[in-house]
Amino acid sequence: MPGERPFPQHRLTGIGDEAARGLEGQLDAVRRLGWTALELRTIDGVPLADLDAGTFRTVAARLRDAGLDALCLASRIGNWARPITHPFADDLAELDTLADQCAALNCQYVRIMSYPDDGLPETEWAARAVDRVARLAARAEAAGLTLLHENCAGWAGDRADRMLRLVREVDSPALRLLFDTGNGVPHGYDALGILEQVLPHVAHVHVKDAVRAPDGTVAYTLPGDGQARVTDCLRLLLESGYTGAFSLEPHLAVRPHEGLRTQDDAVGLFVRAGRRLEEVLAGLAPHATTPAASAATPTASATKPAASEGARA
Repeated sequence: MPGERPFPQHRLTGIGDEAARGLEGQLDAVRRLGWTALELRTIDGVPLADLDAGTFRTVAARLRDAGLDALCLASRIGNWARPITHPFADDLAELDTLADQCAALNCQYVRIMSYPDDGLPETEWAARAVDRVARLAARAEAAGLTLLHENCAGWAGDRADRMLRLVREVDSPALRLLFDTGNGVPHGYDALGILEQVLPHVAHVHVKDAVRAPDGTVAYTLPGDGQARVTDCLRLLLESGYTGAFSLEPHLAVRPHEGLRTQDDAVGLFVRAGRRLEEVLAGLAPHATTPAASAATPTASATKPAASEGARA
């Protein structure tokens, strides 16, 4: 039918603060795209776990009023700002707060990373990272949540063998993997090669693209215009029967780890990147050989175990 979008809209979302600091701008970006969900990270620059109770109630009410789901909450747990020597109590407290927020939002997923090193020997770093994630997963499982480890900052951030070891040794239904298509370009690894190895354990996907210049500088692009082989990654996911969400994180106007927020039209850039993501997925839609499930439900293939210590999202 004319105007029909061939890719299921309920499987498309995006990290809202990449479009706007404030919630209304984040909602506006999703409305303009016609999507039905948001991935939440910060509101007015404040991480979700640091919102006061009244502000969070307002956020939850606005999402309900807008008819939008929250598919994932992006935490700071184990991220680029919290190395392995950072007090673990902060991560446990953040997870407890996010668990309450997830219950209020009917959200299952919390994004985590696996702790950058801070001068420890590799064996000790590995043991401590695995232990922390195992303890977090136990707490998440008790709360009915699923932690999503991203191929970003930390011990298992940029190596498939470490991702596989992390999932295997933690051995919990509350730990799955989040694959970001674009993290390999700025941090010098082959993201598609990693995806090929960890594919059965991927339950959520971030989409960004980038190019690296000969002088080493990195610029972010619309999905499919860069060097991250975004189309190849998305094709592989769809052909494998991946039924989860594709979450836009374009980094065109906002890069939180760099403290960057441009004066450009962030909502407009986000919407433009979202339209491109739709185009890429629509072209790949024939490769989606299994029925689309709810994006809030883990993929059927992601019921067992599995890269960037320096990669940051």
